[in-house]
Amino acid sequence: MSDSPTNQARLTFSGGTLLLTGVSQAMVRRQPEWMAMGATWDHRESAWRCDALHHQAVKKLLKHLPIAVEDAVLQETPIVWPCDRMPKLRDEQTQAVRAWAVQGQGVIVMPTGTGKTEVALAIMAQTAVSTLVVAPVRDLMYQWHRRILERLGYDAGVIGDNVFRVRPVSVTTYDSAYLHMDRLGNRFALVVFDECHHLPGPQRRDAARMSAARYRLGLTATPQRSDGRHTDLPWLIGPTVYDLPLSAATGKTLADYDVIRIPVYLSPDEQARYNQYSDVVRRYVHQQRQENPEFTWKELCAQTATTPAARSAMKAFRARQAIEDRAAEKLRVIEDLFRLHVGEPCLIFAGSNAMAREVSRRFLVPCLLNHCGKKERLEVLEGLADGTYPALVANQVLDEGVDLPAVKVAMVIGGSSSSRQAKQRLGRILRRQGDRRAR
Repeated sequence: MSDSPTNQARLTFSGGTLLLTGVSQAMVRRQPEWMAMGATWDHRESAWRCDALHHQAVKKLLKHLPIAVEDAVLQETPIVWPCDRMPKLRDEQTQAVRAWAVQGQGVIVMPTGTGKTEVALAIMAQTAVSTLVVAPVRDLMYQWHRRILERLGYDAGVIGDNVFRVRPVSVTTYDSAYLHMDRLGNRFALVVFDECHHLPGPQRRDAARMSAARYRLGLTATPQRSDGRHTDLPWLIGPTVYDLPLSAATGKTLADYDVIRIPVYLSPDEQARYNQYSDVVRRYVHQQRQENPEFTWKELCAQTATTPAARSAMKAFRARQAIEDRAAEKLRVIEDLFRLHVGEPCLIFAGSNAMAREVSRRFLVPCLLNHCGKKERLEVLEGLADGTYPALVANQVLDEGVDLPAVKVAMVIGGSSSSRQAKQRLGRILRRQGDRRAR
């Protein structure tokens, strides 16, 4: 095949990638920056191909080629907002908007409850370009739809939950985004990744890689991930451009709060079973570390597929967790706290569906789990807000993005020990409402 360029050089969007045709292999290879972006020669198309994410960088490199290249990637639509009902931003929100606007890309880190959504809406209002908002779950997707309609008067499209209505401004979930971005990646100039710590996952990152959007905004209160993949956020979205610490918002934007730890003890029977299961785990780990001093939890998980003893150790570990999670005294403590805070709406975060159901049955309060439908969730949340329900118990489904400013008492009776989950759960009750103190 000839190495000479064809008559027409063109850059287009193709299945979540950029396709550069009409340019010879040698012409591109002379620029090492192309290789650094992972550009490869597609023999089927006789063209160069790379992730759509690199569109802005590719545009700069095209200027150094000895031939003119037509850029036909984006099919964006200018936006005229029907109305502007945006509230006046607080100082820290204004600072966040300005910090992002310097590059038009980057992550804004603000504690839960400090108004990240208003910051994003202000950025959308100012840029006035076709926008896709990506949320972790369906409830948040519809919450974004409502906020865009309320503040900017625009009836956004919905991509997800068995709906595929694409408009110049649309909302979607991470799971739907990576499934459809190969077709939609050139139709939005701005992509907003809400709770963007979800983005670096093995599949979800494709929502960013396959998008050619020149503007990228990430929102999160907790960017860190236990697997370390948060280090990929700078190339998927951009650098952290604004970081508001929790201490700076407490007492101002967020309510003051107290964290009170109440020790819970196992019953004699629970303690005996707990010790028994612990011994099984301890013996297996000790045995493995006799041969391999660096034996890790990850290796134990891998061995469960082939080793009966490893499966027994894992079952014992899970059984021990269940005892911790469903300790009988937790229910007595919850009862005491309900009596102490009678008349105050309460939120209980459980560590498992089983414990959430147990609390729901014992105290006759509604229970929200991940499989609950949209209608049921809205009904329960509205009932908690208007006083119909005195309390609500949930497992993880309320960890992110749900506004519950009326709730000032939260009980955490289970869950992971991660700082991210703790911050997210704390944020559910810290939205300031008068001089009330959260606890």
